[in-house]
Amino acid sequence: MNGTLTRFDAATLAQLNRALIGFDRIFDDMERRFANSPQPNYPPHNIIKYDDYNFEIEIAVAGFEREDITIEVDQDQLRVQGKKLKEEESSTYLYRGLAARDFDRSWTLADHIQVGDAELTNGILRIKLTRIVPEELKPRLIAIK
Repeated sequence: MNGTLTRFDAATLAQLNRALIGFDRIFDDMERRFANSPQPNYPPHNIIKYDDYNFEIEIAVAGFEREDITIEVDQDQLRVQGKKLKEEESSTYLYRGLAARDFDRSWTLADHIQVGDAELTNGILRIKLTRIVPEELKPRLIAIK
């Protein structure tokens, strides 16, 4: 072995928890996220970073109407669900390349991320995210007396 860490085991996480006091939530989140659960890949999405404070999630939701989609923020989780409310007309498809299945995606938001507006244009759902750090948490200089 070349000495690189290829996976997190319980002993490694315990050592990191002891070394980084107060960061235990990060390791709990990592363990929960990577714990033998397949990550969904539908619908496809992009995460765009405009600068250190402004981000956007683009989600391809072709075939969904505004009323078919719900966006929910609960503590540090952003959840987007799509459920077709209208019944499909009785058409016979020779080929169906556009997915029309329901979806449920969620993202864990970093501290101080606020979810802003959402818009649906041309089959792309855009959700604006803004990082707003409170004044008391911003770096500051301490005057020496």
